Amino acid sequence: MRAGELAGVRVRLEEFASDVFAPLIRRDQRAKGALYLRGLLLDGRRKSMQPMAERLGVDHQQLQQFMTTSTWQVRDVRARLAWRAVAVVRPQVWVVDDTGFPKDGRSSPGVARQYSGTLGKVGNCQIGVSVHAASDTASCPLSWRLFLPAAWDGPDAEARRRACRIPDTVHHRAKWQLALDMLDELDATGLRPAVLVADTGYG
Repeated sequence: MRAGELAGVRVRLEEFASDVFAPLIRRDQRAKGALYLRGLLLDGRRKSMQPMAERLGVDHQQLQQFMTTSTWQVRDVRARLAWRAVAVVRPQVWVVDDTGFPKDGRSSPGVARQYSGTLGKVGNCQIGVSVHAASDTASCPLSWRLFLPAAWDGPDAEARRRACRIPDTVHHRAKWQLALDMLDELDATGLRPAVLVADTGYG
């Protein structure tokens, strides 16, 4: 990519980040949000904090603080992303589905031995439930939720919940309930599907 093209990409990325993170009140949060976004887009398989920070040439604590301890309204940012996605994808349908993320160990939030369509079998994984805008040529998530298995509720799970900073108000909900929550949230922003599709797991 030539220098002029690269400069144009940077400008467009800055404009995008400025719009998406506009609801964040503090300037330093908006700056860290743009930094985190740039880290996600850089080459490299691992998208966790430390590898991204190394590629960006910054202290990973900046990214860590933005994602784990800085207070900002995820819902407002997600709504802006959803509106942008609908404008680009021009969806013919919305698709409700879930995706498995294979994991080693048992420390990641929501990880358990459970069925994953991605794996095609029962495996140790996290499950994310999503609502996608889809057309013949493109697809993009409008919203997503981490599925918390029932094993993550109750006294036996207290230590794991604390380690993962799972709020006391967040508990196991069926996947179809998570899908309805997301559809209600999107509806509140003025977004509604022409057609909604899902498999039998969602009723």
